[in-house]
Formats: sequence, structure tokens, C-alpha cells
Amino acid sequence: MMITTENRTSMKQNFKIVFMGTPDFAVPVLQMLIDEKYDVAAVFTQPDRKAGRGHKELPPPVKVLAQQYGVPVFQFEKVSKPEGAAALRELRPDLMVTAAYGHILSEEILAIPQYGCINVHASLLPKLRGAAPIQWAIINGEKKTGVTTMYTVRALDAGDILEQEETDISDDMTAGELYHVLSGMGAQVLKRTLEKLADGSLVRVPQNEADATYFPMFKKGFGEIDFCCPSAEIVNFIRGTNPVPGAYMRYGEEKIKVFFAAAVEYHGAERCGTVIFADDKQGLGIKTKDGLVLIKEMQRQGGKRMSTKDSLRGKKIEAGYVFLKKEEEDH
Repeated sequence: MMITTENRTSMKQNFKIVFMGTPDFAVPVLQMLIDEKYDVAAVFTQPDRKAGRGHKELPPPVKVLAQQYGVPVFQFEKVSKPEGAAALRELRPDLMVTAAYGHILSEEILAIPQYGCINVHASLLPKLRGAAPIQWAIINGEKKTGVTTMYTVRALDAGDILEQEETDISDDMTAGELYHVLSGMGAQVLKRTLEKLADGSLVRVPQNEADATYFPMFKKGFGEIDFCCPSAEIVNFIRGTNPVPGAYMRYGEEKIKVFFAAAVEYHGAERCGTVIFADDKQGLGIKTKDGLVLIKEMQRQGGKRMSTKDSLRGKKIEAGYVFLKKEEEDH
């Protein structure tokens, strides 16, 4: 969309924005828009959901922030239904901004704002398209990732790239830690994007489809550890699922959550998943495809999260036990 000379100077003050986002990742982005005094006409977020042991309905983090500043909040189960489009048309936004909203926008909705819809995505597009780019970056062993702002189109995360910023992924970083880094980065990348949109210097760069990678959202049971994978992959899997959806292994009928592990050289011929040692001196060592994984922190069912050595002082795991994934047991 072309920006004329007449509207560049006053755009920031008069730019009417509808923000769409739901989880903690989107909070710094909305906070930036408010702090920079953009005209945030409304916030669209997902409905309150039941969560926690008490199954109480809790508002999305974005809703909580919007209400603190008196920003009107709309919560549609599916925003692309007629009532969602009608609410947007009534608001008449100049621009929509999305960040981890969790809804796919229809062509009808994308056509409402005259300057389109800008999305804040937590990867260096075209790599890691999809709903869980932060977790997949670590699971895949990426050394770098970042944030991309792009124009939203109907194809998933395929719109023109506007701005990007890169960051390193350290060898011990968890998905939760990277989530925090990228959420703050997302706010700054969007700030730069909107400034360039306002002064007419924003450049659109089409994505190279040949370089695109896509990874899906996690299905139920995804977090179960497969000890027939190489040790490094298992360690990355545990890091990448910490804290959500969470890695786990099953000891008989017990589900044990796993938070941290390390790869250890080992050349035994035991079956993958075999417990090589399990005591409060060495910890818990489990045979993998190419070595050993040392489980360093875990949580027994009904217990507290603690170091594996401390856990094994109170509740034993038998050496020689074989950790199998459910589908392996079924066959």
C-alpha cells in the first residue's frame, strides 16, 4: 500500500490499529503499541479458557493487559465468522497487527484495513513456518533464530517479509527462555516496521518458497521421549519442549516429566531405552541410539520437580528397565 507525503507525518498519531494476539508472547508487542502512543482501537483475542487444577476460566494475557489500559476487547471463538468481520468493519482500522493470535484470518477480514495486516512471527522466515516455531527451532538443533514481521496472506506464514532480527540459541537454552527473548525482540522489530511504514521506507521482500520449512503444532502425546534417537537429538527435544508441551517418559504406568538432560559417550550394546544406572550418586543414565542420555532434572508423578539424584533417593528406578514409547509397546 502506497503512503502519500501528506499522511506520513501524522500517521503514527492517527493510525487506527486493531491488535490481535493471545498468549504471553504477544504482550510486549501490545505494550509497545500502547507505550508508543499508537491508536489501538481494539484488541481481538481468544476466549477465556479453563486452566489449572481448579479448572477456572482464565483470561488470555493479552486481554489482561488491554483491560489495564481500557482498550476494548473482543473475544470470538472464530473471528472469521460473520460477527467477527462485522465488528472489524465497524471499527474501520487502518492496520491490523497480529502476534500469536491463534486464528487464521479470511480474505474478507484481511481486506478490511487499508494498510493490510502485519504479523509478528517468531522465526527467520521462510524457515520454521507454523504454530510452534520457538519449540521447533530448539528441537531441530538450530543455532540461530529470530523474529520476522511480514504482511499476512491466506497461505500460512507466506507473506512478504518486512523486517527481521536474529539471535543465537545457546546449547543449554530452553524453549521457555527463547520464548522470553523473542517476545521482547518481536516488540522492537514491529516498532521498527511501523516507523518505516509511516515514513514510506518500508520494503517488502517476497519469501523464497524453495527455502521454506513448515512444522506443525504438537499433537497429544508429542512430548514422549524416544530413546532410539541419537543422544543429541533427545537433549534438544527435552530443551525444546520445556516447559510446553513438556517432555516425559513412562515407567510402567507412571508418567515422569523430564526437564534437563545431557548427552554422554557410551558404547554398550544394550537395547535403546535401557536404564544403565539409576542411583543417587550417578543419577539416571539411559541407553540411546548412539550413546547415553543422563537425565539431570525430573518430576515423578505426584511429586515435585527436583534433581534426578535427589529424586532417586526417595523413589527408585530399576537398572535394566527399558523405556519404550507407547507405540513400541503396542507392537
